[in-house]
Amino acid sequence: MSSYLKETPTRDGFFGDYGGAQLPPVLEPHFKAIAEAYDKISKSADYIRDLRYIRKHFQGRPTPVSHLKNLSEICGGAQIYAKREDLNHTGAHKLNHCMAEGLLAKHMGKTKLMAETGAGQHGVALATAAAYFGLECEIHMGEIDIAKEAPNVTRMKLLGAEVVPVGFGGRSLKEAVDSAFESYVPQADTALFAIGSVVGPHPFPKMVRDFQHIVGIEAREQFLEMTGDLPDMVAACVGGGSNAMGMFAGFIDDADVALYGVEPMGTSSKLGEHAATITFGEDGDIHGFRTMLLKDEAGEPAPVHTVASGLDYPGVGPEHAHLYRTGRANYTAANDKEALDAFYKLSRHEGIIPALESAHAVAFAMREAASNPGKSILINLSGRGDKDIDYVTETYGFSVDS
Repeated sequence: MSSYLKETPTRDGFFGDYGGAQLPPVLEPHFKAIAEAYDKISKSADYIRDLRYIRKHFQGRPTPVSHLKNLSEICGGAQIYAKREDLNHTGAHKLNHCMAEGLLAKHMGKTKLMAETGAGQHGVALATAAAYFGLECEIHMGEIDIAKEAPNVTRMKLLGAEVVPVGFGGRSLKEAVDSAFESYVPQADTALFAIGSVVGPHPFPKMVRDFQHIVGIEAREQFLEMTGDLPDMVAACVGGGSNAMGMFAGFIDDADVALYGVEPMGTSSKLGEHAATITFGEDGDIHGFRTMLLKDEAGEPAPVHTVASGLDYPGVGPEHAHLYRTGRANYTAANDKEALDAFYKLSRHEGIIPALESAHAVAFAMREAASNPGKSILINLSGRGDKDIDYVTETYGFSVDS
């Protein structure tokens, strides 16, 4: 691993000023046990061998890098490439950490996996891991997201998971996290709360980043093989930020590679109509860790909006807040309209239907290409859009002009 990844976070889970573990006393020994188990097995040859076998023979890794020739020609300027995590089993990057968390749960003697989900991709991936390892599975999901992401709800249930609808507050990802934590407390002896992004109390921001690092490792090697050089720009969508941290980790020590996190601008810059946490947020605490946060007038986590359920979160992974504050990564935003335009254009011109979350990164590449002739942009296509096609076509039709 690179020096940055070895040195960051600290032993107590801080990325600069962000991270840590703010836990009720009843959960402190359980999270300590998770951290100790991860420290032990992450250096275990047996664990690494088993995980590599799963990645190759079950997940279908490595996923390829594709040159988006048609989209590059349409946009003009830079050449656009995509790391195809949509071709990972279950259709997104989420399985990278879910299979590893399932293996960790088995090592710890747990009998159940629990989690929150927004777009449902983490829920599907965790339900898949539970089925593979013979574990029970409980997924908490906001009622709004259940309605938007019906195909993923069906998949979770087919895989044997119990899907718990969350009907309070904004009825989306933040509330799903609240609900899952509340349910986890009395089950912590037998269950592993497999957090779905680089968020939450230590050790999850580090652990999930490490499990997702495979994306960046593969992408760096593949891009070098394809082009003989490294990309000028690497971009990924950011809600909690797991797919972005996985991709960034592969290039974090390459000073000449500019890293871009693309947040959801929603319908406007007005509070409650976007989920662009780093763009508009401030320091704060949420779900047991210190990070940047969108706050309402009372200083509480603010309501958020985005067309992409998986980005619908008022906080962000603490490592992203750290990379922003140190200047190593840049953070920008794409709005719902831009994401939908990218969704349709990638579908029509490349034969790839992207997840609405990933479409934010596609929108960034389309926007930046024209002003960067002679450059290369590598995006993380973090998931496929099977889960979104009913919602998109019923709401917006079959083209951006519909």
